[in-house]
Amino acid sequence: MALALPSLSSTSSSFLQQNLTASSKGLTFSNTNNTSSFLVIAQKKAKKIRKIILKEDVAQVGKKGELLDVKAGFYRNYLLPTGKAQIVTPLLLKEMKLEEERIEAEKRRVKEEAQQLARIFETVGAFKVKRKGGKGKLIFGSVTAQDLVDIIKAQLQREVDKRIVELPEIRETGEYVAELKLHPEVTARVRLNVFAN
Repeated sequence: MALALPSLSSTSSSFLQQNLTASSKGLTFSNTNNTSSFLVIAQKKAKKIRKIILKEDVAQVGKKGELLDVKAGFYRNYLLPTGKAQIVTPLLLKEMKLEEERIEAEKRRVKEEAQQLARIFETVGAFKVKRKGGKGKLIFGSVTAQDLVDIIKAQLQREVDKRIVELPEIRETGEYVAELKLHPEVTARVRLNVFAN
């Protein structure tokens, strides 16, 4: 902040030169008459940072929903006009927390449903698969994931996606174990009894 000083006469300017001393904090004016003095302190320019939340993914900045500290100019000139971010407010933080809690509750609910379904599949016992028999234990064709899905639908009235079914190659009669990946953390093991008719 600059102060406007009235023009000084040559005697007063020489007086100022004698009494101005440089210090590490700024300039100090000392008066021998102890009538008045002033202190000038140099300050650094304040860095203006804004706490924001991204509304969408921004390359080299962050992902949607991320809380960030960005420079005020970047927010004002790029993020705000393009609608990619907004300033964080206490109300917004509260809404974010509620949304996170809702998402976590939904994840827990889906996992619990998967665990219940896994218990149902594992308590059924073995699913029976009939195939036309060939020589010895061989069967015509093989048992596929779609066959297991059809059997589950017929016996338990449950819809299962065949992409979650993992089973070994089945070309003979016997007992096999298939795995149903119901959830990233829940896998049901199902027994299959394959026999020839």
